[in-house]
Amino acid sequence: MRDRPTGAVSFTKRFPDKPMARLLGPLLVSPALIIILLLFMLPLAASVIGAFEVEGAYGLGNFTKAYEFYTQDIVFTAVIVGLSALLTGLLAIAIGGYLTLGENPTAVAILRWLYRWPMFIPFIVVGQILRTFLAKSGLFNSTLIALGLIDPLTATSYLDWRGIVIAFVWKQTPFVALMVAGAMASLDRGTIEAARNLGASRLRILVEIIVPQVTTTLLVGLVLSFVTMMGVLSVPLMINAQAPTMITADIAFRLNTYRDYGVANALGLISLAISGVAAWFYLRVNMRQGR
Repeated sequence: MRDRPTGAVSFTKRFPDKPMARLLGPLLVSPALIIILLLFMLPLAASVIGAFEVEGAYGLGNFTKAYEFYTQDIVFTAVIVGLSALLTGLLAIAIGGYLTLGENPTAVAILRWLYRWPMFIPFIVVGQILRTFLAKSGLFNSTLIALGLIDPLTATSYLDWRGIVIAFVWKQTPFVALMVAGAMASLDRGTIEAARNLGASRLRILVEIIVPQVTTTLLVGLVLSFVTMMGVLSVPLMINAQAPTMITADIAFRLNTYRDYGVANALGLISLAISGVAAWFYLRVNMRQGR
């Protein structure tokens, strides 16, 4: 007869099979469930109801108004966030690949120490920094002028869609790179060394051997970054003051200027639908890999 593990015996003695023991699991998870219910589910339900409520009745009037006024901004938001996610993924692969395959220990150590810093800077600080850095007379153009790369008369401001993309990519790349680099570091080094012995270049090893094995982790990071960027308000307000702008700025404008909660809720559901498309794409790829 097999001996019971000591942990199982002690657990059985402490928590016998009684009604109170059965309630232990729900009691432990109840604080998290209450927080999710109060801070996420109830506001979501109120937003859904408010999006369809028009002057005491229910209909699609708020969505019609959002479509008439903000179609360009909705497309702009999807393109900007999608482009930022794509560039973030490419840079994360490059950073993780160099940390895994780099042959210069000093450069690898410097990169490993340096690339994580933007993770600890809030988006509002990122917007304020890039607002001065990317201005027409900002540090970026001043550096290019000092190096003789551009003429002072041809210097242009980057406080437009390019500034938003730069802010998003700079802020989110360390988050995704940290996940990707960790996944790459856990791979079996045997296949990498075998490819090296056969004469494969580092780029080919990265693209054909390493990246396919960390695709799931990369997609998780990109989906989380996509959802995060969809909800950022400070960056578009500080960097891109002209139209088109992002949905979050439109929501703030409808609330602060017109107190129009219906259209604001409709825009929020539209942004939720865009985020849902990214989540659906991730689930589809994951299910395909599972099969």
